[in-house]
Amino acid sequence: MLAVIKTGGKQYTVAEGDVLNVELLGVEDGSTYKFEEVLMISNDGDVKLGTPNITGATVEAEVIGGDRGEKILVFKRKPRKDYRKRIGHRQSYTRVKITKIIG
Repeated sequence: MLAVIKTGGKQYTVAEGDVLNVELLGVEDGSTYKFEEVLMISNDGDVKLGTPNITGATVEAEVIGGDRGEKILVFKRKPRKDYRKRIGHRQSYTRVKITKIIG
């Protein structure tokens, strides 16, 4: 059984047992989280599509922990103006394990 969920402005194709990093959810480690925005569910060739979401469908996940991505450096410069600016960014993630797809 596969599902397409939307969280943090991104879409993920998930199956039961998958472990993935999503945008920071702000929940405690070890708790369960329900993804309400389910866009598609596929079960052995039977496909349900939402417009845009499937009503009553949820994907349950167990929160494993948090992590941070690699640092991305942004460097701005304007020629002949003596303007230089260096900015760094590290995105925070929440690691989840998909436990159940309810559709």
